[in-house]
Amino acid sequence: MIAEILSVGTELLLGDTLNTNAQYLSKRLADLGIFVYFQTVVGDNSERLKKAYDIAFKRADIVITTGGLGPTKDDLTKEIGAEYFGKKLILHEDLLEEIKGYFKKLNRDFAKSNEKQAYFPQGAVILPNENGTAPGCIIDEKGKMLIMLPGPPFEMIPMFENYVVPYIKKYIDGAIVSKVIRTFGIGESHMAEKVSDLIENMTNPTVAPYAKQNEAILRITARAKDEFEAKKLIEPIAQEIKKRLGDYIYGEDEDTLENVVGKMLIDNNLTISTAESCTGGLVAAKLINYPGISKVFIEGAVTYSNEAKISRLKVKKETLEKHGAVSSQVAAEMALGIAKASNTRIGISTTGIAGPGGGSDEKPVGLVYIGLSIDGNVKTIKYNFSGDRQKIRERAAMYAIDFLRRELKNIIK
Repeated sequence: MIAEILSVGTELLLGDTLNTNAQYLSKRLADLGIFVYFQTVVGDNSERLKKAYDIAFKRADIVITTGGLGPTKDDLTKEIGAEYFGKKLILHEDLLEEIKGYFKKLNRDFAKSNEKQAYFPQGAVILPNENGTAPGCIIDEKGKMLIMLPGPPFEMIPMFENYVVPYIKKYIDGAIVSKVIRTFGIGESHMAEKVSDLIENMTNPTVAPYAKQNEAILRITARAKDEFEAKKLIEPIAQEIKKRLGDYIYGEDEDTLENVVGKMLIDNNLTISTAESCTGGLVAAKLINYPGISKVFIEGAVTYSNEAKISRLKVKKETLEKHGAVSSQVAAEMALGIAKASNTRIGISTTGIAGPGGGSDEKPVGLVYIGLSIDGNVKTIKYNFSGDRQKIRERAAMYAIDFLRRELKNIIK
């Protein structure tokens, strides 16, 4: 089946609201084996919305709309959808009472205009909304399906997962299963080169590369009679990819780099502390995203000035004078210093030039040193990052966590 996503709302066209709904739906439809060839954004205008419906249904079996189900006059998605299918809008008294109850729970007055949200095309499948006042609906006739969902993501996502996915699955033969292989430290093109034969020659499963912020991923997708058989098709391909990409792979599916490292630390009872200069606490912030990290994460220090490095971390004054704050020597002393000060087995540090000023020919903007002390054994690594100040800081923090991951693999048996 082919689907098209139709995002409704003038605020999307003006750039006032980021269209995360289309991204989410495209990903989930791909997981279900439904192809999305077009995404369209249309404003709150009846004539343009009619044209958008007409164009979409000429090239897709399923059209999924988000937005335009509210109580105001410019919320037209449902009305134009009903008109397109030649259906009358019918008041659903039970839904009207639910909407009134929702307002009562919030201690808010029910506005007469909200009655509009209880009208639905005759014969439509109603999609309950447990998180707002706008139920969705499905019109499924003559080989075409119109799925109308609310605009706010916290309403749209649960409605799609709880009601739309089970409905769509009735039309899908067999099972479609995907596995995501996540890598760090290798670009998308380099990663794709290493598995190019799998990407180009596989038909079931298929292998597709994607670039994401600070990482590159491979999605393996298989179709089979059931989930068990699909997973059997995926597994040998996943193993081959792991063999080729090695340490670049940090996890699978919904893993994040910081969660993988957090689990490694907790599972092995490895205490850690951080000393950061250019990253300003980003390394610590990422590590504490992992629930339960307080068992091993003892302390994070932002030692931005030379004075702080000396007093807090015991970095030698002569080291700073001879090599400068941005140097492998200072990164090493920072990592060892925070580990000693916090009495942790691991200390990790960052020092660099995030810009936009402060660089030189010898030490350009983007130069970052990462230090890592594990049980008193210290290593450092040097990077030259590109981008603006925030991008350099973000990348430095992620590469610091990945440096830690790779070194932990060497000591964990």
